[in-house]
Amino acid sequence: MNKKENIYKITIIVLLLDQFIKYMINKFMDINTSIKVIPNFFSIFYVRNKGAAFSILEDNTILIILISVIFIVILDYYIRKEKNFTKLSVISLGMIMGGIFGNLMDRIIYHSVIDYLSFGNFPIFNLADIGITVGVGLLIISELLKLRKDKENDRSIQEVLPRRKRNTKQKNK
Repeated sequence: MNKKENIYKITIIVLLLDQFIKYMINKFMDINTSIKVIPNFFSIFYVRNKGAAFSILEDNTILIILISVIFIVILDYYIRKEKNFTKLSVISLGMIMGGIFGNLMDRIIYHSVIDYLSFGNFPIFNLADIGITVGVGLLIISELLKLRKDKENDRSIQEVLPRRKRNTKQKNK
């Protein structure tokens, strides 16, 4: 199966899971209520975030929508033009795109993002946020591994080239 198609399939899976969970939270919970799952550690706490990460750009929905669309266009262009994807980059790009789309849909529909995962004093977040954060982390790892592999290939080429030059010089004598 085509790696580019897999990126878009992962995008759709992350988007659907994110929107399903948010639908359930919105349907069965009231805003600013919580369900303690692990006391003093983890709860499902339904809030609406009118900003981006950590509530930055609060009440700038149009700007955040515009930024999200720009990122989607850039990522889509990259996906369409890039020829070599690793398994890790396929997963990471799909997670990032799915996360951006998930939060974008919330901003368009609700003018805010539905957040629900609460771990103590850490800011409340959602599955789309996890997709973006983990996806970016995996993409960085993927690119670092690719750089390392390219360096190793460069070293092995440099080791072979001098031998070939020596062999060619010896044959010419």
